[in-house]
Amino acid sequence: MSLPAGGPNILFATDGSQGSSAAEVYACALARSWGASLTVMNVLEFPSGLDPESPVNRLYLAELMKQATQELVEFKARAAGRGIAAETKIATGIPSEEVLAVATGEEPDLIVVGTRGRTGLAHVFLGSTAERIIRAAPCPVLAVRAEPYNEERKDGPRHHPSRIERILVPIDFSDCSLDALEYGALVAQRSKASIRILHVLEPVSYGLDFTLPHVAKRDQDRTAITKKLSDLAAALTSAGVAADFVLSGGLPADSILNAAVAPDVSLIVMGTHGRRGLSHALFGSVAEFVLRKSSCPVLTVRSPKFHLNHRRILVKPSTPSNV
Repeated sequence: MSLPAGGPNILFATDGSQGSSAAEVYACALARSWGASLTVMNVLEFPSGLDPESPVNRLYLAELMKQATQELVEFKARAAGRGIAAETKIATGIPSEEVLAVATGEEPDLIVVGTRGRTGLAHVFLGSTAERIIRAAPCPVLAVRAEPYNEERKDGPRHHPSRIERILVPIDFSDCSLDALEYGALVAQRSKASIRILHVLEPVSYGLDFTLPHVAKRDQDRTAITKKLSDLAAALTSAGVAADFVLSGGLPADSILNAAVAPDVSLIVMGTHGRRGLSHALFGSVAEFVLRKSSCPVLTVRSPKFHLNHRRILVKPSTPSNV
């Protein structure tokens, strides 16, 4: 799991909003701790089909360009103050499409976005810029909610992004969740963080006579799952990543959110293709619910980005029955 010779690259998409300001701190903190190059991108939002050469639109775009240029100059100064050299880009068009075009062409290791922008994204709503990027990005995406991290939280203390302590990785033993765990291990190594693996046993259904005829089978499954979780944690530990695991019961999304408010959990890493039919990021899925509700940043792994010299440390276990 050594870093590639050229080092990783992070693409940070910003619109200068409060949501982007919160995400900026994470982008810079990760770039610094990873030794990554950082590209910051601002898109002048301009719908296709309009004439950019009309007098009104030229004035509109000129004002946007002036504002974006100033914001990027200020960003570079802030990044330099953190010891980070940043490259800047300005594009014109639909924000999600332009960000994805750059991501496809330049192949960053990670995209960082805020989840509240100038279009009023209170969360990651279907159809938002952030959601479109998460849905189609060719690499993992870190979504950061807009609240500044010194703000009081009802669900627990807020962590400064420069001190990522523990990464929560929910798994259901599907290939996508194990790929997310593998990527989470890479993030943990780069950030000098530990990992907590979470598996959720969903509630069983009662029979008409209110009995549980499969209690013995359920106990066998729990034992088998515990062994597999222990093996995964041991593999991570052997590779130099401190890890533990939690086996909980309940609804997956609620259990993930509950586990994420632990004082030392700084980041959630989760796959977006699971057994629950997550063919994209989001729409009625566990990932969507977590993204909408979590105060903790969420790193979604739809297409894990591993370099050619990456040596996989996790052997995908056979799936326990009834999982």
